[in-house]
Order: sequence, then C-alpha cells, then structure tokens
Amino acid sequence: MKQITSYTTMKTAIGALVISTMVFAPSQYVQACSRVLYETGNETYITGRTMDWADASAKTALWVFPRGMKRDGGVGSNPIKWTSKHGSVVTSFYDAGTADGMNEKGLVANLLYLNEADFGEAAKSGKATLSAGAWAQYFLDNYATVREAVVAMANPAFAIIAPPLPNGKAAGLHLSLSDATGDSAILEYIKGKLVIHHSSQFKVMTNSPTFEQQLALNAYWEQLGGNNFLPGTISAADRFVRVTYNLKASPKYKDSDLALASVFSQMRAISVPLGMADPNRPNIAMTLWRTVADQKAKVYYFESVIFPAVSWVDMNKVDLAEGAAPKVIRIERGQTLAGDLSAAFRPSEPFKWLGAQ
Repeated sequence: MKQITSYTTMKTAIGALVISTMVFAPSQYVQACSRVLYETGNETYITGRTMDWADASAKTALWVFPRGMKRDGGVGSNPIKWTSKHGSVVTSFYDAGTADGMNEKGLVANLLYLNEADFGEAAKSGKATLSAGAWAQYFLDNYATVREAVVAMANPAFAIIAPPLPNGKAAGLHLSLSDATGDSAILEYIKGKLVIHHSSQFKVMTNSPTFEQQLALNAYWEQLGGNNFLPGTISAADRFVRVTYNLKASPKYKDSDLALASVFSQMRAISVPLGMADPNRPNIAMTLWRTVADQKAKVYYFESVIFPAVSWVDMNKVDLAEGAAPKVIRIERGQTLAGDLSAAFRPSEPFKWLGAQ
C-alpha cells in the first residue's frame, strides 16, 4: 500500500505538456462525478457530490442501515465478515452497492468512477474478498474517522472483486472519505496496488486520470489564475480544476443555510445536463442525482434531477439502534420526494452486493 500525504508543484512547462496531452485530447472514458469537501465559517464540514452516469435507468434508493448488522463481502469463496459498528444513511445504485453515504459519526464515503482502477487478482492475494459494491459500506460500518480507516488500510484485510455493473460497464471505482474534523482521503487501486492520498487539503475529487495526475493538472491551471481563464469541458480533469477554483472562491459561511446553499450551488454548477450525449465520446455522462452531507448536524440531503425539490434525512430522527430493521425509500418517477424523509422509510431486506448470488 502506497500512501501519499504531500504534493510538489510541477514546473509550468511540464504542466503545459500534461495539459495538452491529457485534457484536450479526446477521451473515451468520461463517466463524470464530482466531490467537494467544504469548510464552513464555524470550522464544520459539508461534503457534496454529483452522481453522473450514462444509464438514466439505473436503480437508486435511500437506505437506513442500523448498527449491529451482520455483513459479508458477498463474493468469492472466502468473503470477509463483519458486524456494523455504526449506523448509516446511504444511497444505493443498481440495487448492487452503496455508492454514497454518511454514518452516525459523520464519516462520509463517496464512490466515483475511475477508468484506471485495477484491483488486482484477488485469488493471488490470499485474503478474504469484498465486492466492489460493498467497498464504501465497509468503511461506513467500521470506522468513525478518516484516520481510523487509513490506519486500517495500511494492511487491508480484504481483496476487492469487481464484477461488471448491471449495465455491462466495468466497475472501475475510486473512493473518497471525509469526516467531521475535515480530514480527507482518496483511495485508488492502481496496477493492483492500493494508493491512499491522505490530507485535509484533498478537498476535490472527480474521475480520470488518477488523483496524483489530477493534482498536477490543477497546479498548472492555478498558475494561470482562475479569474483569467478556466477549462470549460465536462471532462473529469476540467471539472477538477473548476470545482477547485469554485471551492476556494466560495466564502466560508457561518450561517448554516448559506453554507449548505454554497455546496449545493457548487454541485449544481458542475453538473452535466440531463440527456447530454456526444457520439464521439459515448461515455459522457449526465448528472442523475446529487447528495450533500452535513457532517456536524448529521443531515444527509438528496436531490434527484427529475424532482424539482430537495429532500433530506435527519440521522437524529431515524432508528440506527442494534436490532432495528433496515429501511428503504426507492427513487422512482411518479413518487414525489421533497422535504424531510426521515419518517418515510419502510422496512426492507438489504440488497445484495455486486456479483453476489
């Protein structure tokens, strides 16, 4: 496992070369998601993300998962087993995995697409196995802080198996973690090895290229100055630069309503219009939904692009106690979502992890 906690700015000439070869070149892989970690004027934190995906029919649901749930990795002959220490509110995708969520301690996990992801061969590792669909949930169930999670991943107890997604796409993923103290980590499997970028400075994440390369690209644009010019395409590298600039330019509001509004506005500003497509780049992806997690108040906001309203779940109003039933709200057209949904969940059997039989 490789851990990176610092970054040295590249020279302008190298940055220009990287920009010309990576940003402006056409890319076949542009599944588009964005994540930001915002600091308020009260030194509290809010994490926002977009879910951008080319399949508008992908099933989505909100879940409440209590403490004390018996879990396993779902795939392989020796799936890892655990019991959830922390309750959580999550968003599932394809009824096959946790794509996003926050636990009762304020730890937030966001799964985003990464074409370069390579989880290696699980069978050769000799370790217990974990479905890629369970990756985010494993952290929400087991850890209260980013530091706890990073320490545990110094020698991961599992190897990840990533079967194809239900729409046939490869499950290329990377994971961001943030907590109520503002700590942050980006986890990527590159060439079969886990790379962790751990620092409270790592507040933005998008998709390809790898996070280390994204930092290099952003360093180049910061030298130009965002007030003069920002890259404008919806490629992941361009979005990384614009989100970083917007986040730095946004005031650190002490007013909680304005702080939330700032994060929502940044997520909406970086979103991709519904139905947008490019025949030359078939994997350009429209925004399907957005989440905003208030890690101090423990309120998890959800905004579907097909509903003209924001909904939310107050974690202080849902039953996360051991022995409580898992509960769900399905995101479906024709079912209005607006306001506080905390009392609207209904008991349900949890979905199976990606690849589980």
